[in-house]
Amino acid sequence: MGQTARVSVFTWTAAVSLAAWLWLLLCQGFFWRTDVRLPPRREPAGWPDVCVVVPARDEAAVLPLSLPSLLAQEYPGRAEVFLVDDGSTDGTGELARELAARHGGLPLTVTSPGEPPSGWTGKLWAVRHGISLARARDPEYLLLTDADIAHGPDSLRLLVAAARTGGFDMVSQMARLRVASLWERLVVPAFVYFFAQLYPFRRIGRKGSRTAAAAGGCVLLRADAAERARVPDAIRHAVIDDVALARAVKGTGGHIWLGLAERVDSVRPYPRLHDLWRMVSRSAYAQLRHNPLLLLGTVAGLALVYLVPPAAAVAGAATGSTATVLVGAAAWLVMTATYLPMLRYYRQPLWLAPLLPFTAFLYLLMTVDSAVQHYRGRGAAWKGRTYTRPDTVADEG
Repeated sequence: MGQTARVSVFTWTAAVSLAAWLWLLLCQGFFWRTDVRLPPRREPAGWPDVCVVVPARDEAAVLPLSLPSLLAQEYPGRAEVFLVDDGSTDGTGELARELAARHGGLPLTVTSPGEPPSGWTGKLWAVRHGISLARARDPEYLLLTDADIAHGPDSLRLLVAAARTGGFDMVSQMARLRVASLWERLVVPAFVYFFAQLYPFRRIGRKGSRTAAAAGGCVLLRADAAERARVPDAIRHAVIDDVALARAVKGTGGHIWLGLAERVDSVRPYPRLHDLWRMVSRSAYAQLRHNPLLLLGTVAGLALVYLVPPAAAVAGAATGSTATVLVGAAAWLVMTATYLPMLRYYRQPLWLAPLLPFTAFLYLLMTVDSAVQHYRGRGAAWKGRTYTRPDTVADEG
């Protein structure tokens, strides 16, 4: 009798998980599809002025792979790059000047904002400094891009054409992250998959939708939309600055768009699990607004949606419950199928798809660790700075 009751609990729990997956498959903005790329575009009659702002802190290792691609943009209009050296100790600013002298291309200004005042995260203080300098040029658009992002030679041209054609105040592309090591293969595609599940790209670009998000590594923003949204001052506390930026722009009536990139790549390596763990855990609890109830709900949700299906399939096989096996396997199959498009986008072997529950378990542990670090007073640490304000939020780059 007791074993029958346990089998029944397993079966019903697996059935709830299967129902959740069917809902995610059909009702969560088709988040699992990877065909949201730059929208249809045509070249404008006249190309607007653009200022590119690059916040950089201790980026000497990646600048040789990224900055030359930005300087080499084949843009028909006037464009200028402002690299804001945010207190680097590795010669980032000097290296940027050397690269500009060696490669030529777009004009480059290297500047430093000094230490951020209280109430500002370092990256956003650097962005504010760069935007202030850019406004003296009176550009129509600002391109906010991270120092680890490499752009195809027509990247800026395509972004501007898409923004102009679609009437977007902000166009953002999720850069293709580096996937080379074993841990990157396991964790990185899932990172983008989970992000899209949380913020379905199709909903972001829909007028009237409340969903707002951006990818901080590549954001083309109308200068007047930035002023209207008081960016970056209005989000100066944010550590998850990309989502905060998108909410600020959309909250003031801006039309925004986010999709996957084709010619924009992150060159930052995360070769070890420790590197990826730190990237996620430094901001995961901030994403939950430092709310213990949201943390418990997230842990329970991750367990139900990602861990129950394989556990039910194994438990059903061990107890001889065909129903439990079938329901658990069906949920696992739907999960696996939704992950395949992201693996194809990242050009990874499809046999990694059934391992998504293992990766989700790692993310669960990272989220819990993020909360533990918060309550130990360590806050969201990044490149020598720690942010402990309870209302901060963070990005991945």
